[in-house]
Amino acid sequence: MPTGLYIHIPFCQRKCPYCDFNTYAGLENLYVQTVQALVCELQRWRAELAPHQIDTIFLGGGTPTVLEVEQLAQLLDGARHYTHLSPNAEITSEVNPGAVDRIKFQNLKTLGVNRLSMGVQSFQPDELHFLGRIHNVADVYQAYEAARQAGFDNINLDFMFGLPNQTPTQWRDTLTKALALAPDHLSLYSLIVEPNTPLHQWVASGQVPDTDDDAAADLYEMAMDILGAAGYIHYEVSNWARTEAHACQHNLIYWRNQEYLGIGPGAHSHMRLAQDKQQLDRADTTLAPFADLRWGNRKYVQGYIQRLQKGESVEEFHEALSPAVAMGETMMLGLRLVDEGVPFAHFQQLHNQDLRAVYQNELAQLQEWGLIIQDDARVRLTHFGLMMGNQVFTRFMPSTD
Repeated sequence: MPTGLYIHIPFCQRKCPYCDFNTYAGLENLYVQTVQALVCELQRWRAELAPHQIDTIFLGGGTPTVLEVEQLAQLLDGARHYTHLSPNAEITSEVNPGAVDRIKFQNLKTLGVNRLSMGVQSFQPDELHFLGRIHNVADVYQAYEAARQAGFDNINLDFMFGLPNQTPTQWRDTLTKALALAPDHLSLYSLIVEPNTPLHQWVASGQVPDTDDDAAADLYEMAMDILGAAGYIHYEVSNWARTEAHACQHNLIYWRNQEYLGIGPGAHSHMRLAQDKQQLDRADTTLAPFADLRWGNRKYVQGYIQRLQKGESVEEFHEALSPAVAMGETMMLGLRLVDEGVPFAHFQQLHNQDLRAVYQNELAQLQEWGLIIQDDARVRLTHFGLMMGNQVFTRFMPSTD
């Protein structure tokens, strides 16, 4: 079963007003120490990861490319040295069109990065300004061309919809310009007003209108129509691929509820580990010998670095997932896969249970409502279910009462 490695680079040139990720601007003085700490954390996991083949690496953030090429090389060399990396591994780096140039792309290619995820967000100048992006439309074209010239043949473009006052005409124009570039992959995300962000404050104070779920749903359906007509495969709720081979292999690990290790400040992990082999100290001694575990690292960069320098655990929280939660998450994540859904054989492999027996009542009700469809191999969402996904997903999660 594939295993993914996520490496979190918590730095940006400027933090966007809608972003609630664990990222920081103005900490250039910590770049060197952070990279050293990331490699140190990788080293700690060497023995535990020995039985695992790492099939994907995802450099996320933040903006990984704010680091110098030598620092990125140090990270990827560490990943190769301390893990069993597949020779055909998908290695993705997020990039910001305003923070890369031809030389940086060439360096990334030389370092073994073979997939890019470019945070474009919009082709509308006023929307880019509202979102606080450091790039303009011209930067997008220049960055995309430079990436192609550097030899990248697997490029994702990220976009956002459902912005306050965004019109269907603007959204259609953005999609049309995106398709004109013929990207290999497109990720489209509805804007969410997250707590503790400047955008949340703007909405709360009345400076900016709140998002409109109905309007966002209309824009989402428009995107499905336009991208479908252009031949793109809608393989996940928010993701389209030019061919099946261009689907993001790293994110498929998440959606299939498989194992991944997160390295860096605030990074999360999900592994099925032997309790007596874990290298991180855990106060809870009641965990099963082989536990389905999820944990997250300390968020603050300075604290993360200091703990590693002192030889201490960087773990901020951990939990052993109950069978009910683990099965519910397999359903919640897997149903995001538009055609694949949740195969009965995959569920059986992960949980040693028959999906149809575990969720007999839920499946019957959701099918009656026209939200899911089953065949001999899988359960998946209908088109109506795709539009009502969150309501479907909650049906599989155990009550917290």
